Amino acid sequence: MIEKNIEANNLFASVLSDVKPSPIHAFDEKVSDLPNILKLTIGEPDFSVPEHIKQAAVAAILADDSHYSVSAGTKQLRQAASHFLADRYDLHYDADTEILTTIGATEGLYAILSAILDENDEVIIPTPAYPVYAAMTRLNKGNPLLVDISQDNFILTPDHLRAILANHTHVKALILTNPSNPTGVTYSAEALSDLADVLRGTDVLVISDEIYSELRYDDQHVSMATFLPDQTLVINGVSKSHAMTGYRIGIIAGPAALITPVNMVHSFIIMTPSNPAMAAATEAFDSSLSASDTEKMKNAYRERRDLLVSKMTALGFEMATPSGAFYIFAKIPENLNQDDVAFAYDLVDQEKLAVVPGSGFGPGGEGYIRLSYAASMAMLTDAMARLSSYCENNSATRIG
Repeated sequence: MIEKNIEANNLFASVLSDVKPSPIHAFDEKVSDLPNILKLTIGEPDFSVPEHIKQAAVAAILADDSHYSVSAGTKQLRQAASHFLADRYDLHYDADTEILTTIGATEGLYAILSAILDENDEVIIPTPAYPVYAAMTRLNKGNPLLVDISQDNFILTPDHLRAILANHTHVKALILTNPSNPTGVTYSAEALSDLADVLRGTDVLVISDEIYSELRYDDQHVSMATFLPDQTLVINGVSKSHAMTGYRIGIIAGPAALITPVNMVHSFIIMTPSNPAMAAATEAFDSSLSASDTEKMKNAYRERRDLLVSKMTALGFEMATPSGAFYIFAKIPENLNQDDVAFAYDLVDQEKLAVVPGSGFGPGGEGYIRLSYAASMAMLTDAMARLSSYCENNSATRIG
């Protein structure tokens, strides 16, 4: 018998050639094993999961809650999520038909895109943006429309959106991130209402990623679904608000007509979420302690934000003061290397400080760096000392 060697490239979908690993994680992995490295790269809360939430997961395990749930998640979790959204944001969804439990916000996003996209459908992605959005769009054979909003204070304006819709006839969705990763910018109620006025009456779906909604510092979070409920799917979860990234529980909320087909796709992807994780998320959403759990974290993040903004501004960095999430997105001073990738690697080489190059977040990110301040004050103080040392030693260097 003559064996034929299989060419691996022939086995996989051609779309994979257009998709690259997340630049955030790719950069983080390259520097993680360096001795004495201080990383402000990954959006990973440094807090412990509150004890009462841990105990809910333990209780589920001890009760042998080890069998299949339904793909949409336990009714208890969906009821808790429904209560949370109504209590915190005045959003009202039926727990039985309008809420879906996902494996983190990321799987929820993938399930939505898989459910709505036909080949060459377009998805508007205001940038700088979380790079997973464009990659998932491509994986589902859609075309990401990367729209640079850096000149508009990192906010998508109604006029900009109107112009995009006038020039693109295959737009299926807009991904709106509020608060934003990487900039920390938030949308006001007025800004959302103006965007809703442009979209109302169109067939464009809004995928509203609100995973950082509880980490909003200066005012109350407002959801796009408040203004455009019939065309909006809200993504949320417990990963950022309760430091539960490893539990992998997110939610999608929206009208039943939108949730039902997404749930069908979701059920084929994961079958059901983990029962102990859902029990913990139920406690996180529904406990009387939930708001105070998050408030403690938010107060700490605000203090850390203020430290970084103050120190980095003094060093010549320019940034929008984050009003949500836990990231600084800062423009590199003109007297330093303007190539953000080269800047980031130089910073690692010289000071053992790791930040994420801004160009990885798409158009408008070039010449910026992103720092996560989900780290202790001691780490951030050390990081600022290292950054100051780098700026002092390289202030004459300018490329680009």
